[in-house]
Amino acid sequence: MPDPGGRLERRLNRRLDTRAALARAGESLPAVLQIVIAATLAYVITHDLLDHSTPAVALISTITILGFSRDARPKRVLESAIGILTGIVLSEVAFLIVGSGWWQIALVLALTLLVARLLSPSAPFAIAAGVQATLVMVMPAPDGGVFTRSVDGLVGGVVALAVTALFPRDPRRIARRDARRMVATLRESLDSLIEALRDAHEPAASLALTRLRRTQGFLDAWSQSQESAIAIARISPFLRRHLPTLRYQSDVLTGLDLAARHLRVITRRVAFLVRDGERRPALAALFEPIAEAVALLGESVQDPALALQARDVLLEIMPTLDPAATLPGARMPTSIIVHLIRPLAVDLLVATGMQADEARALLPEV
Repeated sequence: MPDPGGRLERRLNRRLDTRAALARAGESLPAVLQIVIAATLAYVITHDLLDHSTPAVALISTITILGFSRDARPKRVLESAIGILTGIVLSEVAFLIVGSGWWQIALVLALTLLVARLLSPSAPFAIAAGVQATLVMVMPAPDGGVFTRSVDGLVGGVVALAVTALFPRDPRRIARRDARRMVATLRESLDSLIEALRDAHEPAASLALTRLRRTQGFLDAWSQSQESAIAIARISPFLRRHLPTLRYQSDVLTGLDLAARHLRVITRRVAFLVRDGERRPALAALFEPIAEAVALLGESVQDPALALQARDVLLEIMPTLDPAATLPGARMPTSIIVHLIRPLAVDLLVATGMQADEARALLPEV
């Protein structure tokens, strides 16, 4: 039997896979350029300036230290460099004492991994040290002596750190992409939450909760890329001028993180509340400016001036966050939702740059 639907789905999946592969390759171009520059520079220093005939360790060290990790912080680069150098030095000392062979390789690998775990809790640190130790044990000793490879490893580490500062990958772009994903998910969640309250639609509330649970992964990715961007900007002469903007973006991240936590609590209550089939358009209307403010805060990552527009939107709803005035006669389960919106609005105002005490003072007494 013909299966046109199945063929169409397979073609669509292949098209999506191709698009994802091309996007992945495009996003990797800055990292590829950085690695190529660093590896070439390490080779020129060790081979042409230091006259090392086969500086393989310098090349391998540089490529391993930089890698394609999202975490491009100088601290992470330094940790990798120390781990690799630790493995090289330990293996070269062991090579001089016990020689080379299968049991010597096993001994050195075990010793290197244990020492690396003592020095750092980072698993990649230990693996990098172990890989380099194994390479040194199986490679023939270079012409310049055993410790020539330690010099190569040191050069690779120094070059990787220098290239991180002078030719950064500019993780601001990655941070902005992570921010867009986070804000889009929050906005979709709020739209579903509004639908659930307006139409007493329980599946919409469940969808909102499902979407909000996904935000933690987006927040973790954004936090890592944001920390990486700030760390690189501190040491890069080309990115240092962006530090104030990056710090503002960190404030937005903190505010949206707290907002996502509040919204998860609120949505769980709403999912229970709408089971009675009662429509609550007035309560739904309170979330519409919240959704608008979240969208503006997301756009302010690109244009910080939009934070003031988000603040104006939030300032308009602050006086309405009194359940007795906004929802007169409402039952306790409905009134509780208004009480839960109050800290959410405060956290979003803080994300716009307002002081927490000033934001709380805008709330009506209840």
